[in-house]
Amino acid sequence: MARSERLSLNALQQVTPGLYRGDSAAWDGSASPTQAELAECLFFSPGDGRIWLNDQRMLLVHASAFGALRRELIGALGQERARGLLTRVGYLSGVRDAELVRKRWPQADAAAIFAAGTRLHGLEGLVRVEPLHFEFDVDQGRYGGEFLWHHSAECDEHQIAHGQGSDPACWMEIGYAIGYVSSLFGRLVIFREVECRAMGHHVCRVEGRNAERWPDVAEDLRYLNAAGDGTPERTATERLPAPLPHAVDGQPLVGASAAFNGAFQALQRVAPTPATVLLTGESGVGKELFASHLHRLSHRADGPFVALNCAAIPENLIEAELFGVERGAYTGANQSRAGRFERAQGGTLFLDEIACLSLPGQGKLLRALQEREIERVGGSRTLRVDVRVVAATNLDLREAVRRGDFREDLFYRLNVYPIGIPPLRNRRDDVPLLVDLFLRRFCAAYERPPVGLTMRALKALLRYDFPGNVRELQNLVERGVIASDPGELIDLPHLFRGEPLPADLLEPAPQTAGWLERLGVAGERPLHLGQLEAELLDEALAHSHGNVAAAARLLGLSRAQFAYRHRRARRDLD
Repeated sequence: MARSERLSLNALQQVTPGLYRGDSAAWDGSASPTQAELAECLFFSPGDGRIWLNDQRMLLVHASAFGALRRELIGALGQERARGLLTRVGYLSGVRDAELVRKRWPQADAAAIFAAGTRLHGLEGLVRVEPLHFEFDVDQGRYGGEFLWHHSAECDEHQIAHGQGSDPACWMEIGYAIGYVSSLFGRLVIFREVECRAMGHHVCRVEGRNAERWPDVAEDLRYLNAAGDGTPERTATERLPAPLPHAVDGQPLVGASAAFNGAFQALQRVAPTPATVLLTGESGVGKELFASHLHRLSHRADGPFVALNCAAIPENLIEAELFGVERGAYTGANQSRAGRFERAQGGTLFLDEIACLSLPGQGKLLRALQEREIERVGGSRTLRVDVRVVAATNLDLREAVRRGDFREDLFYRLNVYPIGIPPLRNRRDDVPLLVDLFLRRFCAAYERPPVGLTMRALKALLRYDFPGNVRELQNLVERGVIASDPGELIDLPHLFRGEPLPADLLEPAPQTAGWLERLGVAGERPLHLGQLEAELLDEALAHSHGNVAAAARLLGLSRAQFAYRHRRARRDLD
């Protein structure tokens, strides 16, 4: 991937840090990013009705309006599901802010980077955070922190609506802390509100530890993971201990991103119905996991879940696999055998890679779906079947219909309720959650002590496009656990062992001296950064013929950021 040689003002002093260990005792609050520097990232653009935090659009919402929304969510969804939804919203906000700080202050002290989250949390108006103590050591996979939360907006609104209760109320703030710290730490860090004003305490007090240092994180994972909210709200007397997310062969559905939530909510909506479902998505996105979870959420959950990969069955055997065979039907048929439809009776039949089914096979499948009856190969009896069919493909079936490779009538029979499963590159917020899941699974499977990823490896995974999607991420983490020594952090060479490292994973260190030489300023005159910034902004504006938006894109800024920096630079020079 070609990269521009033009560097931002920040890049003039950029070095790649190692966020490996830190302690709040060594942080005096004066190191970058300071409160003032963080506040400088907030831009108001009243002319076009937008507010920006660096390059991310923000909203200014009345606390009372947020409180009304919160009450509506609790009333419509029940407290447990509303809590999960708000926790995930907070998680995504924390991930976004961690990304902002990593990009804007790549050279900052490790403790200051972690502490920036507490300041951003306050800057955004949710709560004033008072750190009592925090420390982390990536080498040893340890994080611990304790904080006081003052003036929590969420807690205030909860008390107005519901008064004092027995449960903590700062759900979105907890999600924010988990998202921010986990994204930086490279492993799942769970925060819990051990005291809350909504419970009658004087102040909200929060503790955070990496997940394996808590005795039981099942409840935390249920709120954090959309797949844990799939059951209807129970009353307090009916509520059972929260299970881990539903799993297939030990593989749970994990995700908190907006793209994942959209697909999962579609799954929840169709699950109680008998409708046929078509799952679409690239190879490796987890279509069989979604299909199995659909089965578990349906009224057929007590019946069998039977899967068939249509691409793995030869064309001359597909009929026997689907519908079964009677003894003597053909050479080698020494006994009668039930097909997948019969084995799935009362349950769900999952047909993966449905586009690979031959045209004759498509015709036989269509008849079975229409008539709800089958005949075994070589048999004379008609068998009634009660089976829900879920199909999946990584190809465009509409295009296959236009080419004549797929029957149009079968397509419409299968496409009753389509669900698109997003590729991993469109749900990068889920990468830290998935990495933590796979690390814990493979460390246990290979009897290794818990480990984590280096910051370099985690940053690379957050940038990587994952052509193999979740399956590829799982394989990379498994390979990293095997390739690294016991207790050693997993680094890029472990993840991509035996494969060429993708060129766009590493951000090369800026060649500052060479760039200064090209400017013709090294050794000739003092370098005033304010003047250099003004010249750079003016040059971009001139190159774009006065188009502020185009000039901003040249420098990787939003329009509001460019306008603010340009006004400030001109004012400082004047």
